[in-house]
Amino acid sequence: MHKLSPWFYTPALILPAVISAPALGVQYLNLEQAQKALFPSADHFESVNVNLTPAQRQQIEKSSGVKVRVNEIKAWRAKQGDSTNGWFLLDEVIGKHELITYAVAIGLDGAVQGVEILDYREGHGGAVRNANWRAQFKGKKTSSPLRLDEDIRNLSGATLSCQHLTEGVRRLLATQAIALK
Repeated sequence: MHKLSPWFYTPALILPAVISAPALGVQYLNLEQAQKALFPSADHFESVNVNLTPAQRQQIEKSSGVKVRVNEIKAWRAKQGDSTNGWFLLDEVIGKHELITYAVAIGLDGAVQGVEILDYREGHGGAVRNANWRAQFKGKKTSSPLRLDEDIRNLSGATLSCQHLTEGVRRLLATQAIALK
């Protein structure tokens, strides 16, 4: 009879299997493409460094009802010659599990001129990229309700993406009114 070595009887280290959903990442636009899409008449964009103070964070959160996650705001003045056309703000919100990179154009009157999705990393809910859905934000200001299922319609299968993008736009409108005036 064959004798087995002692290592054969040693309990093996069992590693848990890691199961993950396949990551889906789609870049629809880069920064320059998004800027041009939202401000087609602008001939250049002037980067503005904005680090929110604790007081500004508190004001933005109170005004928008949305938590401010980062102090540094990614903002550009959309310029045509010496004239400013408005503000281009780049931001990220969580979809269901992954970040959505989006941009909002805000005119000098404080109204949303447009919203673009740059990167969408979720496996579901990409319908937020639909132009008709994004068009709902046009003309909204800090005084607008900007609430999902009230003045912004929800998309089946994209509820969290819709909710978080709506909150993000509301927060950016407050940010522009408080920190970029």
